[in-house]
Amino acid sequence: MSESLAKKVGSVSQDNLIAGPFPRTSPFGVKIAAGQGVLKRGTVLVLGDDGTYTMLGEDTTGKANCVLADDVDASGTEAATAVAYRTGHLNSRALLAAEGYTLTQADKEELRKGGILLSEMMD
Repeated sequence: MSESLAKKVGSVSQDNLIAGPFPRTSPFGVKIAAGQGVLKRGTVLVLGDDGTYTMLGEDTTGKANCVLADDVDASGTEAATAVAYRTGHLNSRALLAAEGYTLTQADKEELRKGGILLSEMMD
């Protein structure tokens, strides 16, 4: 009996995070602080004093630093390894923060200073 090789293996969908090709996205490895649960692609991250990143929200100290490039499960007791964008042209409407927190103009300015250009695109 033969196996069909015409089956669906995976898929990619458009999520509107990337707004344009310039400036180019520059991914880099980050350590996500433990106990945050599952963080989704597009989450704005803050760099902590211990070198790990947390989701931007009311309770975070520090400034918006980078944007998570892929989903990551940080629900364990150890820091999780992930990939984030340090630069790029991103859609501000696709960015995520902690529940109940809305990105401020100051947050957007911090991302811009770091090399992340934001544009407001339709969902």
